[in-house]
Amino acid sequence: MLFEGTAWAQSAAANPTDNPSFVQQLMTGPGPIMALVVAVMYFLVFRPQNKKAQEQAKLLSSLKRNDEVVTTGGIIGRIVEAGDKVIILEVASNVRIRVERPQIASISSYGKTSTAKKDDK
Repeated sequence: MLFEGTAWAQSAAANPTDNPSFVQQLMTGPGPIMALVVAVMYFLVFRPQNKKAQEQAKLLSSLKRNDEVVTTGGIIGRIVEAGDKVIILEVASNVRIRVERPQIASISSYGKTSTAKKDDK
């Protein structure tokens, strides 16, 4: 058991033509597989997540008065007042709620589709 490493080293030294070069050892080792896994994770997970976060930040910065929005809780309302951190939504006539700006999920298309359908008829 103690001399196995020595035996392998002597065997390799006896046959130098069987030794792969450093480049061959590098390419057949675990390195390229690990690099491939990291590249796949970047393109399938991290990059789309960063793009979505940038789009959400752009949406939040472009919110203005009278935009109809949907919150992450599913509440649909029209922006009455937009501050730096808090937005006041009007969800019904004279019913206003305060919502933190990051809780806005998207701009609503509900009101726009219903008026477009009425105009078509």
